[in-house]
Amino acid sequence: MSSPLRSLLRFQESGLLLVILALGVLLTAFSGTVRTPQFERAADGSRERVFTTNADGERVPAFVEKNKFLNAQNLAQLAKDTSFIAIMAVGMAFVIISGGIDLSVGSTYALASVLGATVLNYYGPAGAGADSGTLGLALGIAACLGTAAACGAFNGGLIVLLRVHPFIITLGSMAILRGIAFVITKGNSVGGFPTSLRDVVRLEVGNGLSLVPLLTMIFVLIAGWIVLSRMAAGRRVYAVGGNELASRFSGIRVERVKLGVYLISGLSAGVAALLSLGYYGAATSGDGQGYELNVIAAAVVGGASLSGGRGSALGVVLGALIIQMISSGIVILGIDQNYSQIIIGSVVIAAVVLDNVNTWLSKRRLTAAKVA
Repeated sequence: MSSPLRSLLRFQESGLLLVILALGVLLTAFSGTVRTPQFERAADGSRERVFTTNADGERVPAFVEKNKFLNAQNLAQLAKDTSFIAIMAVGMAFVIISGGIDLSVGSTYALASVLGATVLNYYGPAGAGADSGTLGLALGIAACLGTAAACGAFNGGLIVLLRVHPFIITLGSMAILRGIAFVITKGNSVGGFPTSLRDVVRLEVGNGLSLVPLLTMIFVLIAGWIVLSRMAAGRRVYAVGGNELASRFSGIRVERVKLGVYLISGLSAGVAALLSLGYYGAATSGDGQGYELNVIAAAVVGGASLSGGRGSALGVVLGALIIQMISSGIVILGIDQNYSQIIIGSVVIAAVVLDNVNTWLSKRRLTAAKVA
């Protein structure tokens, strides 16, 4: 990656951090306070309600006043919710940087959840293969991740073979994949998993912070950063997104790059789906509805240019945090939930406009430098 591009990405990421800080200050200032029950850790590690004695000598539950936004429980919830979107946003970053788009991530998430849940249900406590234990858990994980990877390869393969715009292919697969998920479940929820999966994914530290989703997000972020910033494969992704024709003439196998980025996008949706299975303990064909908007919004807000050739893994994770803070802020501030999608959509349009303005200014500066 060229030095000017690195400088631009660092500038964008610094700006995103400032936006996150500003949102945090505003939400803290205007969210108000809430009375929450007070808990303490028992000797066995479980959480127990704290009781106190009132003026009449009665034993009553103890409550504590907390800021609605700036409290450990809400921040832990924010971190968990951000993790699912951020993991998929890193995969989406690869696609957008290469000049593509993937509208099917929500449907891939749903189908991977449903097929993974079906296998896990078979090997769950009440399933026919309940005695298989570890084998059933491994097969369930493989089914979830394998399905998601296959969906990504399906999208990439069609785009490469048919030479059709990714918008059309992924729009069609969005409907196909969710339809398959609905046919498999007939609209019903699938649960009854081995308890070991939920015990691992729901592992908490501190005041309800879900450790596994957060650590997985950090791992995916680091892996995405290494590939995009430090490996030849990442440079090829930027090259294809920046100028596909020039990439072909320089010897880059463009079709292989495109297939690879959609495979990564599908796999990232599968990782998020697996975490969802472990955390919520069930799956339905409606899972991930609307996730494509939030994931693309996170990538665009995080600095990934829809024209291709620009973006970073850290940027899209910060973008996911901004999107989730906006969603959380709507609830905390008591704004009608019907405005949620309107606000997020407006943020996406604003980010695209700013990206276009930035691109225009960059080209103008480059032209002026050449003339000088």
